[in-house]
Amino acid sequence: MPSKEHFIGLEWLRFLLALYVVLFHTLHAYAIDEAFWLTELTGVGFFATSSFFVLSGFLLAHVYCRNGEMREPARSFLGKRLANLYPLHLCSLLLTAIVLAIIAKLGIPPDDAKASLRYVVYDTNEQLTGASRDALEHFMNDRELALNFALQLFMLQAWNPLYLTFNPPLWSISTLFFSYLSFPLLAPRLMRLRHKGWWLVALGLLYLLPPLWVIHYEAYGIPYTGLLHRMPLLRLPEFLAGILLYGLFRQMRDNGQEPRPWTRLLLAGFVLACFAATVWLLKGERFWYFLLHNGLLLPSQLALVWLCALIATPDNDALVRWSRRLGAAALPLFVLHVPIFILFSRSEKLLGVATTGCL
Repeated sequence: MPSKEHFIGLEWLRFLLALYVVLFHTLHAYAIDEAFWLTELTGVGFFATSSFFVLSGFLLAHVYCRNGEMREPARSFLGKRLANLYPLHLCSLLLTAIVLAIIAKLGIPPDDAKASLRYVVYDTNEQLTGASRDALEHFMNDRELALNFALQLFMLQAWNPLYLTFNPPLWSISTLFFSYLSFPLLAPRLMRLRHKGWWLVALGLLYLLPPLWVIHYEAYGIPYTGLLHRMPLLRLPEFLAGILLYGLFRQMRDNGQEPRPWTRLLLAGFVLACFAATVWLLKGERFWYFLLHNGLLLPSQLALVWLCALIATPDNDALVRWSRRLGAAALPLFVLHVPIFILFSRSEKLLGVATTGCL
């Protein structure tokens, strides 16, 4: 198989996962009483984020560590990863600050008076605690503001388990970069393992231990929610599972083993069933949130990446070119959508207030 094999299905998956996260963060700002099913279907943002971590491990293993050895020095690899993430990260921080400054300058409707870099949200899901968003908001003092700005500046904000700051989705960039740091050390060893399927099972069980501990002690508040949500060490199994998945995928392809059509249909049905079950289970006991968020959905996420990797590259050059562009657009779309939406939604409310005042 050529070293430059391109997984067009994974390009589309990257783009669609980013688009789903955008819907997750924006659609819920609007009341859609007549389409509650749409709210429920777009309310499982962590499924997309976890799938993206798995996908990242899979693709990096393909590009940099196919034969159990790094194709270039660790310094070169990390330099490329940093150049890929950090400019977008800084651009997002700057855009967030500019947007909030514009909002403050133009005047904010009373309900939005807390649109400030100093106001953050405690990382406790209001659906789990029954608390309102107002009860979860926190005004940072000068020391907290300086500390969290430094964490953001050095992409360390995912290590803060208390609350989300500035552009909240950027925690995943911080967690992802920690995974990148681990890649040169762990990926070659994982790729050389025998019985990768059993190692995947062991990794999945290990990933479930923290949420099981939280459930056992009913530690559903701060800081445990934040630890499970984004702590890089606790989210690392998803990335490592993607590396192991690629090892299995490459092994099967090299041996001429391809899943039959009915096997693919079963895998697709499994993914859809797991997603539907997640939507339903999240309405029930709150412990389901922790299990589904940290580990229980990992098999379905692995199956999703595997299925998309099996999609053959078409002969249409234009389609291939646009697929690559959409895949490349996924990260900027994910990183920049929140400040842009804040500006849009606040402007919409300002215009609404102005219109109401004129009537």
